[in-house]
Formats: sequence, structure tokens, C-alpha cells
Amino acid sequence: MGRSGVNGQLDLLLLASLGAGETHGYALIARIHARSGERIELQEGSVYPGLHKLEGAGWVASRWADDDGARRRVYALTTAGQTELARRAEEWQGFAAGVRGVLGAAS
Repeated sequence: MGRSGVNGQLDLLLLASLGAGETHGYALIARIHARSGERIELQEGSVYPGLHKLEGAGWVASRWADDDGARRRVYALTTAGQTELARRAEEWQGFAAGVRGVLGAAS
């Protein structure tokens, strides 16, 4: 699934992936790719602006860290981000249940 398949859901994907623990941007992209069964491929050009947006909202915090001699910015959910993730996940589950119902009715 390319970028068009995640339109409108990037925030949820980033929040959910950070729910598994803090990490840097490239590793976050790899985590989403792996956890999606390699169906979702995100580009750095969308992930970093998304992370900055979430940070501006107070849902994500970042800090500089040394990783094998390289200095990288790592991102983590804040308490407010955990709350927002729970809200969005519930909203998504309701939407997905509705889509499943429509698809089932179409079969």
C-alpha cells in the first residue's frame, strides 16, 4: 500500500508505532513497514513533517541521542499522546467495523 492508502491516517500510524517505544525516524519507518506485513511504505518526506506536527500538538516529545556513534533525534509518546492514540484507535476501530459491515453486505 503506497502513500494514497495512508492518507489521513499518518498521525494514527505514527502514534501507534511510537506506542511500542521511542525510536528515531528511520527505525519508525521500518517498524511501520514490518508491523504492516510490509504493506505500508512511508517516505521520510512525510514522516518527519508528521512527527513535527505531532510534537507541536504535544503528543510526541523528541530528544537527541547517540546511537552507535551517530547523533539521532528520537521520538516518544507523551502522556497526552497516549490519550490521543487511545481516542484515535477507538475511532478507527468503529470506522473499520462499519466498513466491514458494508463489505459484508455487498458480498
